Amino acid sequence: MPPRSRGKQEKPRDSRATLLRILQYIMRYRLFVLLMLVCTFASNIGNLLGPSFAGKAINAAVDQGQVDFATVAHYAKLMLAAYLFSNLMSFLVNQGMMRLGRRIANRMRKDVFNKLMALPVGYFDRNQAGDIISRVSYDIDVVTTSLSADLVQILTSVVTVAGSFLMMCTISLPMVSCLCITLPMAIAFTRYMGKRTRPLYSKRSAAYGKMNGYVEEMFSGQKTILAYAYEDDVCRDFGKINQEAADAYCAADTLGMTTGPTINMINNLGLSLIGMVGAALYMLGHAQLGQISSFVLYSRKFCGPVNEIANIINEIYSALAAAERVFALLDQPEELADRPDALPLDHVQGAVEARHVSFGYLPGKTILHDLNLRAEPGQTIAIVGHTGAGKTTIINLLMRFYDVDSGQILVDGREIRQITRDSLRRAYAMVLQDTWVFQGTVFDNIAYGKEGATLEEVMAAAKAARIHNYIMQLPQGYDTVISEDGGNISKGQKQLLTIARAMLYDTQMLILDEATSNVDTNTEQQVQRAMQQLMKGKTSFVIAHRLSTIQNADRILVMDHGDVMEQGTHEELMQRKGLYYKLYASQFE
Repeated sequence: MPPRSRGKQEKPRDSRATLLRILQYIMRYRLFVLLMLVCTFASNIGNLLGPSFAGKAINAAVDQGQVDFATVAHYAKLMLAAYLFSNLMSFLVNQGMMRLGRRIANRMRKDVFNKLMALPVGYFDRNQAGDIISRVSYDIDVVTTSLSADLVQILTSVVTVAGSFLMMCTISLPMVSCLCITLPMAIAFTRYMGKRTRPLYSKRSAAYGKMNGYVEEMFSGQKTILAYAYEDDVCRDFGKINQEAADAYCAADTLGMTTGPTINMINNLGLSLIGMVGAALYMLGHAQLGQISSFVLYSRKFCGPVNEIANIINEIYSALAAAERVFALLDQPEELADRPDALPLDHVQGAVEARHVSFGYLPGKTILHDLNLRAEPGQTIAIVGHTGAGKTTIINLLMRFYDVDSGQILVDGREIRQITRDSLRRAYAMVLQDTWVFQGTVFDNIAYGKEGATLEEVMAAAKAARIHNYIMQLPQGYDTVISEDGGNISKGQKQLLTIARAMLYDTQMLILDEATSNVDTNTEQQVQRAMQQLMKGKTSFVIAHRLSTIQNADRILVMDHGDVMEQGTHEELMQRKGLYYKLYASQFE
């Protein structure tokens, strides 16, 4: 099998391109987004009118030492109404964007899952399941959480900053000049920090993917870990990986969290300048106290969002780093499309031939060398050899999980690349050593490969696989629910279920990869008789370590380091006293 990578780190990509791809998801709900923009604009109008009403109320209160209570009350009511309206609109926007984020998360996960179903087997051989799950769950959550919260904040801040600036320009241009000193400083610092933090957030996402991959790998082998008393070593290794993730998180946030306080300090410097200039203008008679008060309130509204945007920028960089990992998965090359001239495989006879096939999972590392084999319809071909000899690789090529580097594989005289993948794979039934059952009823698991299967058909297959009696002893019989990954049944029972599934799936070709490895000797004899019945008239490829199970095969291929060293019947190979004879003798010494 090809080597796996453990939590390889993703290089940062073009953030602008990533942002544009996120916007493509947002624009699928453009009408809803437009409504949110209108509500955001309305909310900010209310916020921007508040300081203006406050300034007019102050002027009415201090004008010539007399308080015009009616005018003050009038503007106070207007200010209260403006802020209430603004808060109502803000609440609607927050609720709407939260719903939008969930919709985008739902859509993005569908796209990722559909992509996973279209990826070649090689992608899953090279990448840990935990790292893939991390992209589907954690990374997408980071992206959509940012959309729900940060996007609203940015939209609000942009409108507030623009509106506040325009209102300040109408009040006093000299005081606006104070912001022209501090604003460029804030923007320059934010851009500088962004360049430094962006790679750290990418590293953080990769570290979390690595940690999830390790956890998934260790949990799947928990019994083995306990059997070898390896718990302390696993905990130590996890501690190192967890520390790497924590360090990556800390490095990103430590640097990122310096942005907000620094921008806040720059904004406070601007407010100090505004205070001094405003005081000078008031003393010179060029500004009223109400104008200065309004200007200070607007400057707070202007500087506050700038500070918030600086803090949000770090979260956005984190979301972009997570989005890069999601889009990196979505950009993975899918299985090659069927050739334009590819046709379905109909009326399968089961003649299979390999001509001068060579193949390697990695460039320059050939596993199979000039493989030649031929299986006539209805024949049983057994493939034996030491671990790593290339037995499973042959199965991968027959099913077109991988394509040959050179040579040809033919089914019924047609090169398999001229056959649609779907019809080719449906022509085989498979029983693998690594059994797979899913959370569902016993009936659903057996009937998985045959749409519309009846209970009678499922029971017949279960009886043939010698598991019917066990199923009838379950609390609900065939309606008994199997827990996730078959945790409530034994490995042998899971394997019998997969054998029953293959028996129900009526095909002309079979692949049996150590199909009886998890059953006891007595059950194996019963299953072997059922398998012999199943294989009658069907072309079967059997990978077996127990050589006693393949003595009746029509041809046995003996493999070693990717080469077929011997082939023939059991009797012929035993008479040669070659590699097969040694393998057979070693099992019965």
